[in-house]
Amino acid sequence: MTGRIVIVSGPPGAGKSTIARRLAEGAPGELAAHLHTDDVYTYVRKGFIAPWLPQALAQNITVMNALAASAAALAVGGYEVVVDGIIGPWFFDPWLSAANAHAVDLRYIALAPDEATTVARATARTAPGAMTDAAVVRTMWGQFQKYAPPAGNAVDTTGAGVDETVAMLTAALAEGRFRLG
Repeated sequence: MTGRIVIVSGPPGAGKSTIARRLAEGAPGELAAHLHTDDVYTYVRKGFIAPWLPQALAQNITVMNALAASAAALAVGGYEVVVDGIIGPWFFDPWLSAANAHAVDLRYIALAPDEATTVARATARTAPGAMTDAAVVRTMWGQFQKYAPPAGNAVDTTGAGVDETVAMLTAALAEGRFRLG
């Protein structure tokens, strides 16, 4: 049976990795995978460009194409694939193409805490390599305002804890919400 792809997106500090990991761990069925986009960026050993810089566009498109293809392959193999990363509407094409080519159910969730909450969460992170630069976080938060996710795919998590958010998203996914394409 074909699995599905669930993208958990939002700006740095929105809670993508924590929520995605928990969704994958609690996924229905026997098979689940969590693809953390930040990991793929660490694979670039020569020519790496910080992904938030304008000159990183070609690199970012290549990474998105690779991630979408990998996620689709896992989903075709029966996995529930939960992907976390800064995947705004500006990067939908590779995901839609991969899902359509393989007839895979594609869901998209944009975690959307308010700016103050997002910046506070991001700057408090202590994990190695975590984005904690408040200026970059504000810029990326602004991108999700300027290029808003489809109505119904953004979830305001400003006052919500991890358990509450995971429970709400799990129920909404089971109801068929957050479809993309």
